[in-house]
Amino acid sequence: MSFKQYLKRGARFVVRGVPVSNVTAHISYLVPGGRLAGKKIIVTGGGRGLGAAMAAKFVSEGAEVLISGRNEAALRKEAGAIGCKCLPLDVQDTSALDAFIADADRMLGGADCLVNNAGISLHEPTFFDVTPETFDAQINTNLRGGFFLTQSFARLLLREGRKGNVLFVSSETGDTADIRPYGFTKAAVNSMVQGLACLFVKNGIRVNAVAPGITASDMTGYKVNGNLSLEGNATGRVYLPGEVAETACFLLSDVSACVSGQVIVCNNGKTINPRWK
Repeated sequence: MSFKQYLKRGARFVVRGVPVSNVTAHISYLVPGGRLAGKKIIVTGGGRGLGAAMAAKFVSEGAEVLISGRNEAALRKEAGAIGCKCLPLDVQDTSALDAFIADADRMLGGADCLVNNAGISLHEPTFFDVTPETFDAQINTNLRGGFFLTQSFARLLLREGRKGNVLFVSSETGDTADIRPYGFTKAAVNSMVQGLACLFVKNGIRVNAVAPGITASDMTGYKVNGNLSLEGNATGRVYLPGEVAETACFLLSDVSACVSGQVIVCNNGKTINPRWK
C-alpha cells in the first residue's frame, strides 16, 4: 500500500520489516488530525518525489495546496491523485514569478505558506566535470529561483498584511564542505533562511528549512519500492519522502510558532562531526 493510501485511511502506522536488503526500516506517521486546517500552501517541484509527498501530507492535514512544476501533464496527474490544485512554473524563469504568485494566490483564495522545494542535482563526478552550464542550471534553480520567488511571495504578504510561513528544502550537503554547485546552493540556502527569518520576524513571517539526507526520489535514483539499503547513511538505508514530509508539516503548523531561522537536518546526525569520529 502506498504512502498516499495510508494517508487517505487516516491511520497511524508503523512499517516493520520493509525489504531494504539487509536493514529494516521502522517508520511511523502521525494520524492526520487537521494540523494545517485553514493553511493555503504553494509547493514548488510538487509533481513528484518529496514535493508530492509533502503536498499529500499537507492535504491530509486539512490544507488547501497548489503544486507547481515544469511538466504540466505530470503535474496535473499528480494533483488529481493528491486532491490539490496545480499551476505550471519553471523557477529558473524569474520573469514569470510575480505572475505565478498572483495566480496561485487567487486560486488558493489567499496563500499564506510557500514551500521552496524545486531543485536539481546534476551529480558531476568530479570538480573538473563541472561546466558553466551545469553550474548555472543548479544555481538558477536551487538558489536564484527560490530567492526571487520568496521575494515575490513576501511582497504579497506584506502588501496584504498577512502572516505567513516560508519553508525551504535544503540538504545535508549544506552542512558540509563541497566541491560541486549543488552543495554550494544548499549552504547558501541555509544562510538565506537565517537572514530572512531575522528580517521578517516582526512581520509575523516565519522562515525555516528541512535538510534531508539521501532520500528516495528520481533525483537520487532510489525508488520507494526498491532496494533502499545505503551503508553511508546512519540508518543503513535511504530515507522515505513521507518521513521528511512529517517534519515539514510540523514546521508549517502553528505548533511550531516559536521556530524560525532553523534548518532541521533529517539524517539522524550523520553530518555532525563529534571529536571521537
